[in-house]
Amino acid sequence: MLLIKNGRVIDPVTHTDEVMDVLIDGNHIVKTGYDLEAEGAEVIDADGLVVAPGLVDTHVHFRDPGFTYKEDIETGAAAAARGGFTMVVCMANTKPAVDNLETLKYIQDKGAKTGIHVVQTATVTKGLAGKELVDMDSLAAAGAAGFTDDGIPIMDEKLLLEAMEKARDLDLPVSLHEEDPLFIVQPGVNQGKVSEKLGYGGASRTAEDIMVARDCVLALHTGASVCIQHISSGNSVDIVRTAKKLGADVHAEATPHHFTLIEDAVLKYGTMARMNPPLRTEKDRRQIIEGIQDGTIDMIVTDHAPHSSEEKARPLDKAPSGITGLETSLALGIYSLVQPGYISLMKLMELMSRNPAEFYRMEPGKIAEGAPADIVIFGENEQWTVNSFASKASNSPFAGWTLPGKVHYTICGGNIVYDAEKYDAEHDV
Repeated sequence: MLLIKNGRVIDPVTHTDEVMDVLIDGNHIVKTGYDLEAEGAEVIDADGLVVAPGLVDTHVHFRDPGFTYKEDIETGAAAAARGGFTMVVCMANTKPAVDNLETLKYIQDKGAKTGIHVVQTATVTKGLAGKELVDMDSLAAAGAAGFTDDGIPIMDEKLLLEAMEKARDLDLPVSLHEEDPLFIVQPGVNQGKVSEKLGYGGASRTAEDIMVARDCVLALHTGASVCIQHISSGNSVDIVRTAKKLGADVHAEATPHHFTLIEDAVLKYGTMARMNPPLRTEKDRRQIIEGIQDGTIDMIVTDHAPHSSEEKARPLDKAPSGITGLETSLALGIYSLVQPGYISLMKLMELMSRNPAEFYRMEPGKIAEGAPADIVIFGENEQWTVNSFASKASNSPFAGWTLPGKVHYTICGGNIVYDAEKYDAEHDV
């Protein structure tokens, strides 16, 4: 048994925000209340800390199989646990891609041994080639959580229409990477003042806007449940807002780097700030925050994209895009959204736990009797410095930053899968 004492329980499912105790027996919460006692239970003193449902990140790249020098399922899960996540949804652009049952099962089996919930998507098209649909029926039956060619836009409207119709019939989501190559001279940097200063072609926001507009209309037409991934353009936020008003089942993700940084970060951090889609302007960042405030954007995800130090040391035009994000996501949500007063901590938990789970057809976690014991315990305003990573990768512009929101414990299935005191001692943090 595990007894969490005197924590501030914040639960966006039950709408609880009060100090109480939580008793765990086995893999479930068996009681919540005040002045609880349990003989023989391990006690966690959560006085001054937040106790919330485990975080859910529905957009991660664990690079396994095929690119395990960057990350693997075990190290990705360790990074997730350190960040407070008890569930992740992995993207399908592995090697081989998750367009077949064998690769899907490999990841599911390996993920089941990590201590957290590792859920896997399948690709929309075979080999991510954008030419032929996968066997969506068999992949769905085998447990694929949804369909995505993330990393590559699907340019064939007819094929995407068929995919949306099939996904709708299967009641599974389709998640889309929105960048039209026609409007990208060089990827990873916004086409604007910074790209001009660097003599780098850049990627126009039009690349995103035109795809988002098309796919919102297709979602409206088909009735499919569609996610606009890692939104970066303020125009695209407006397009999604309009599509929702029209009745489309469209959802949107925002990443911490897109609501924290702008294109100028490339000048300071170089390849560590190279992203697809890129960091854009302060106006875009503000519009993303406005979209978060009004519910247009209903999920915060990391797009956790680990790369090796050698890869990120390449020149800007040859380095891969993306950052490792699982271990800084909660902190950046507090730093960029809660502390400035844009949203409440309850709203942040909704964006990082309840909404992502529900979009992927999973029961959201809650702090209530009978619920699975998937919990994060953190100090909302407690400062910590980003100076180590449980991930294999350290490609982050936030390395060296001091941030609020230190995670103390992550509990999954009633087991402590991350303990900050032990981790800090073992890694000399």
